[in-house]
Amino acid sequence: MKIDTEFIKLDSFLKAVDVVCSGGEAKIIISEGMVSVNGEVELRRGRKLRPGDRVELGGNSFEVE
Repeated sequence: MKIDTEFIKLDSFLKAVDVVCSGGEAKIIISEGMVSVNGEVELRRGRKLRPGDRVELGGNSFEVE
């Protein structure tokens, strides 16, 4: 997914790529350790993603551009 800003927060990114329906849902799956960023489990929903970062969830992989 292409972003027009310096960064996007992880929970907002998950909503933008349509893998969650709400910020509350994003919070839950992140806190349960279901999301990884650049190959490492990420538990912070406010994690700043920048171009080049890769997010993985449930066998799907998304790259920040």
